[in-house]
Order: sequence, then structure tokens, then C-alpha cells
Amino acid sequence: MGLNPTPPVATHPGETLLEFPDNRLLIDLCGANDRHLARIEEALGVHILRRGNQLAVVGGPEAQAEAAQLLQGLYARLEQNRPVSLAEIEAALRMGVESATETSPSEQLEMFAAGNYELRTRKKSVEPRTDAQKAYVRSLFEHELAFGIGPAGTGKTYLAVAVGVTMLINGQVDKIILSRPAVEAGERLGFLPGDMKEKVDPYMQPLYDALNDFLPGKQLQKLMEEKRIEIAPLAFMRGRTLASAFVVLDEAQNATQMQMKMFLTRLGEGSRMVVTGDRSQIDLPRGMQSGLVDAERILDGVKGISFSYFTAKDVVRHPLVARIIDAYDAEDAAAIARGEGPTPQGQYAPRRAMRNDG
Repeated sequence: MGLNPTPPVATHPGETLLEFPDNRLLIDLCGANDRHLARIEEALGVHILRRGNQLAVVGGPEAQAEAAQLLQGLYARLEQNRPVSLAEIEAALRMGVESATETSPSEQLEMFAAGNYELRTRKKSVEPRTDAQKAYVRSLFEHELAFGIGPAGTGKTYLAVAVGVTMLINGQVDKIILSRPAVEAGERLGFLPGDMKEKVDPYMQPLYDALNDFLPGKQLQKLMEEKRIEIAPLAFMRGRTLASAFVVLDEAQNATQMQMKMFLTRLGEGSRMVVTGDRSQIDLPRGMQSGLVDAERILDGVKGISFSYFTAKDVVRHPLVARIIDAYDAEDAAAIARGEGPTPQGQYAPRRAMRNDG
């Protein structure tokens, strides 16, 4: 059982003093070269001075209190043997200190339905950080078909693969199948060097990256050799019936309407499907309707299917990604206000028109 930090002490109106009993955990709290402290200082407008096993927070009263609460919450997280990285710092700054501390280890295990162990990805726990991510993970366990729709960096694919690996290890499914449309963006597949696998592998690389975060290299290689984990372009799904499998279709905004219908009808006995995509990054030829947009319209309200939506607030990559997404959303809103409509790439206007027509 860890020792809790001493309550904050106001040495004078401009300073709050925090004492942390475990120097090893304090080092992790501060981060390499105090980078965690620097990020908190930048975000909250305070100065944090390190004095042995104490941290002095200097700034305005409200900022001091917020920074002190944040530091204590992150330290409590470390006491639970849960990691603190810049990603956790950003999540706590965005969502409040509760996002860093509210999920106890037992609650996390229950959320992932992972039995009696905690799934780890190369030295760090896998857990949803925002309310939208928690609802999304819950829906993956509760529904046979789940959609995750939102901007890049919100963990849609990463969390889906994490749940798939968890279910495979627990014996809830026999295999994992990860798929993506191999949409050409600037280069024709036929002009790329190598055989078919070498041509399509670059499109599949993000899925390999996610799996490498969850499974040791040798184990992953063995599972792929045994066909218990498959990574394949969407076009290769035709004609298959996927039984007792956890199936993920990533970048689904680039699937055509016919491809989406084909994929969804592959669902077999004992299987689960997850469809993820970002409507603002459609690479299909102009005038071709996205299968994701189409499925969202047609399947809305169908029993047994869930739709989870993410926004820039759920971005867990670099904080700049969230600001980039906000800037593009603001530009689309300004274009609509000018009567120009959003960029055609996102296909938002056709989607609204179809719903209005219905």
C-alpha cells in the first residue's frame, strides 16, 4: 500500500507546498528533464519548483489549487502502478484530474471484461481515457456490431485492437481479422514494386503497429502463421463467412457502398465486428459515396448495432492534433456560414441531404 502525499500547505499566498514520500514515484511524476511539470506549468500558468521530495506550486490561487489537485491525482495513479506519460498529463488537463484517477484497477478489468488479469501493452496499461472512449469500449463488449466514428487520434482503432486481443487471449474468439480498404492515393497499386503482399502491406502498416504494441514479436508471428491473426485488404473479404472472429474494418470511410454491404454481411456465428472511420478524410473519387456514411444512415436505430462518436476532445495523440482538428472544423463552419458548404472530401452535405430526403 503506497504512502499518500501530505496535504498541500500554503506557505504564503503565492505558493502551495506538496510533499511526496516516495522519491522514485516523484521522479516518474516529474518526467524526464521535468517535462511533465513543464507541460503543467504551460497549461495552467503556474511555476512548479522542485525541492527534494517536495514540489512548490507558485501562481494565482485558483491555478495553484488546480495544479496541486492535478499533481496529487497523478501521484495517486503512480501508486496504483499505473503509468504517467505526457498522454496522461494531456488527458488530465483536458478532462480534469478525475480522468487520471477515477478508474481503479478492478474497474478497469471489469470494463475490459478481461477476467482476472490486466491487459498491458509493452509496459503500459491499456485503458480508455475519456468518457467517449469508455462508452466505446463498453459497446465493443456489449454489441456484435459497433461503429466508432470521429477524427484521427481518438483511439478508435487502437482500442478496438486492444479489445480484440483481450478476447482472443480469453478464448472468447478464435481469431482476429483486421482489414482496411487499399485506396490508392496518388500512386497506382500496379506501379508499386513487389508481389501483391508487398503492394498492400504499406496500407496495412498501422494495423501491424497496433498489434506490435499488444503482443510480443514471436507470439504475434506465430499467431499470424497459424492464421489466428489475419491482416488483409477489404477486397479479400468477399465470399468469406467469419465465424468466432473479432473483425475490425479500419478507415471505413474509404469503403464504397457495395464494399461496406459485402463486409457487414460476412458476420458469422460467435463473431464481433468493429467499423472505424473518419468522415472528414474520405479518399474516394469525387462523386463516389462513402460506405461508412451510407451505413450510418441506413443502420441508424437497428437493434444490436451501436454508434460511438468522438470529437477533438477525445484526441490522445499530440495535443497539437486536437488543435488542428478544431481549426479545420472552424473552417468548415465558416464555409457553411458563407454559403459555400464544407469541403466535398468529407461528404457531409450529401449525407445531410439523404437524411432530409428520407
